[in-house]
Amino acid sequence: MLVSAKPLLQKARAHGYAIGAFNFNNLEQLQAIISAAEAEKSPVIVSTSEGAIQYATMAQLVAMAHVAAKATRIPVVLHLDHGKDPDIVKQAIKSGYTSVMFDGSSRPYGQNVLLTKELVTLAHRCRVPLEAELGVLKGIEDNVGATKNILTDPVQAQEFIQKTGCDSIAVAIGTSHGVHKFKGQAHLDFQRLREIAALVKIPIVLHGASGVLENLVMEAEHYGAHLGEAHGVDDNSILNAIKIGVAKVNIDSDLRLAFIDAVRKVIHDQPEAFDPRQILGPARDLMTQVVRQKMQLFGSSGKA
Repeated sequence: MLVSAKPLLQKARAHGYAIGAFNFNNLEQLQAIISAAEAEKSPVIVSTSEGAIQYATMAQLVAMAHVAAKATRIPVVLHLDHGKDPDIVKQAIKSGYTSVMFDGSSRPYGQNVLLTKELVTLAHRCRVPLEAELGVLKGIEDNVGATKNILTDPVQAQEFIQKTGCDSIAVAIGTSHGVHKFKGQAHLDFQRLREIAALVKIPIVLHGASGVLENLVMEAEHYGAHLGEAHGVDDNSILNAIKIGVAKVNIDSDLRLAFIDAVRKVIHDQPEAFDPRQILGPARDLMTQVVRQKMQLFGSSGKA
């Protein structure tokens, strides 16, 4: 069933767990996410980026998500991830999304406030919650890119929420976007997160939270990919962040790795395969496993 993100995230923060937001671009990714949610009895957020919309169109992505949500009793949120273009955010609000994000983090602070407030007003008029972002994550993923982190200021975050009325806020505490990240694991600024959580009572969102699973990286290297030093956020850091107050955790890179690893394996082991279902089916199955692991980690299993 399709639901609003707001009550799910409020409940998650109040009870000390987080809900995973998993990006999808095609049918197999969406099927994997929903199958995992059903198996774990977990609420779930299925997200589309501006890049996904350019690839598959908003209309087709919305149609797929609505059909998938209607076919399950699991609470499903359809979320616009990193809406940097206000017009796309407005389109999503009117097209059947049950959660949207406006990412004005790359704009000057004052402009971010004004645009976020304007979009919050429109979203609330349509009973759609809006996630905002303050601070910048380094890395590249779809249409989102930055060369360095600009960590979120706790006092400014409190002021930003008061001025805009946003329903949740994505913060920068040391995570990064994309697979090509940095050597070693991410080192999160937990003291900063504690200060934010003490001042901010709405749900806090952690972007760039993929662990970039080492076994998937090793398999990718085995089948010819060259990812270099691709590492992400370790499980203990995720658990600490959730304990402090994070209620939504975004995952994209780990699903991409699982998808392409499984596809490479089939093509390597079965070069005669030409049926797309034979090639993409194992990718769907591996992504389902990854999503289930994340839901167990986040503590959302059994919370549907």
